[in-house]
Amino acid sequence: MLDGVRRFFEQDDDVKKEYYSRDYSEAKLKYNSNFDLFSGKSTNWRDTFFCLVAPTPPKPEDLPTVCRDILMEYSNEVMKLGKAIFELFSEALGLKPSYLNDIHCTEGLQIVGHYYPACPQPELTMGTPQHADNDFLTILLQDHIGGLQIRHDDQWFDVPPSPGALVVNIGDFLQLITNDKFKSVEHRVLANSIGPRISVASFFTTGMQPTTRVYGPIKELLSDSNPARYRETSVKDFSAFFLNKGLDGTSALQHYRL
Repeated sequence: MLDGVRRFFEQDDDVKKEYYSRDYSEAKLKYNSNFDLFSGKSTNWRDTFFCLVAPTPPKPEDLPTVCRDILMEYSNEVMKLGKAIFELFSEALGLKPSYLNDIHCTEGLQIVGHYYPACPQPELTMGTPQHADNDFLTILLQDHIGGLQIRHDDQWFDVPPSPGALVVNIGDFLQLITNDKFKSVEHRVLANSIGPRISVASFFTTGMQPTTRVYGPIKELLSDSNPARYRETSVKDFSAFFLNKGLDGTSALQHYRL
């Protein structure tokens, strides 16, 4: 999968331009640099492609030939892994194993390929600035270069790559529905001078796709001593707020806190 991402980004620009888009409601593979280019505080040293593979899989002919087969295979395997993780999370919450899958936490899946070129002055920019993901769960595959950091106790800690391993991040939306039982992870990616660094983030979310389901804190987790801390919202509305806000270092959850 890492090789497939590299092949896509190292094509001629004229080929990549065919996939350029900033319309995040399109259920197609789209390519751009800095999704929040017009809303973020600064630009970042990376290019990205986004591909929504669930609930409606793309047509194979709409995918780039250089990564088509591996993208479809990888997304199928990530979906299996995600469903298994959500079963474990359900049990950890004291719910039946199928609970989080039954409320459609795995309905949507977006595969995002990041390409961080070598930067001549990495101290002057970021690969990706501080943020928490606007989804239920993220499964991350990173190459050997490193640069991922998480924030804990107001300090930044490296998450060194481990061959054959995946990093699992809890997203803001899972924190919302678990009423802070599970906490999303603030993280960032440093720019580097040796790149390209390649990573693949698999986001469990329907994103900007139209859905009628509204989510709030899971009622089975609430009590008189643990009242709801967030108001209800749809995945689409939450995603739209996150996209408009950009990666500005603030949490999207604050907008929904009661």
